[in-house]
Amino acid sequence: MRSALLLPFLAIALLAVVDRHAGLGTWLELRSELRASQIRIDRLRREVKALRAEVSALERDPFSLERAIREDLDLAKPGEVIIRFGSKTARGLGSSSRFP
Repeated sequence: MRSALLLPFLAIALLAVVDRHAGLGTWLELRSELRASQIRIDRLRREVKALRAEVSALERDPFSLERAIREDLDLAKPGEVIIRFGSKTARGLGSSSRFP
């Protein structure tokens, strides 16, 4: 009697292992996706933390705010010299340039 009950159970278990759309294959795929999502969430949390720190610095430090504005707009004070390393495209500012 036990072997009669064991055979269908073994058949279902084998099907779960072999069939990709059955439980085991789907579970392994979802586990992998969950891990990738957790890594992405951790990276985004670090990015948010860094951005919040930058916002805080810009709100409390006028020099930081002025520096950020001048860097974003490619501006310089009279008498300052701007030295660039690399292209604007590499810095993510686009390909058009106001300055030679």
